[in-house]
Amino acid sequence: MQFTKRLRDGVRSGDITVSVRIWQSPRVKVGGRYAMEEGQIEIDSIEPIGFPDITPELARASGFLGVLDLLKVAKHGGGEKIYLVRFHYIPPSKTRALKPPTLGAPSLRSKGGKTRTPVGH
Repeated sequence: MQFTKRLRDGVRSGDITVSVRIWQSPRVKVGGRYAMEEGQIEIDSIEPIGFPDITPELARASGFLGVLDLLKVAKHGGGEKIYLVRFHYIPPSKTRALKPPTLGAPSLRSKGGKTRTPVGH
């Protein structure tokens, strides 16, 4: 799920946790996680809504100045169905350190713990 640049800080800070999307069909699933720069968005709920449900308060909660501002960004492709998506931001895990790449050919160990030379080397 993508966000316009001006909304990303609000999503990361947790100030924005709802989004209105106009799609042909849902593009996300409840419980699904979607990449957002260095973190992820996890979908908490998705529900169909109508135009009368898009209030100025909902527009502001979504990070927009008002309903017209939201509607300019909310439509994706030829979509006509309106969805309210609730989500939360998951920052990158600080405990998940990347392992450095292994140099050279990997050793192959037999069941007895002895190292075998790969065929052709």
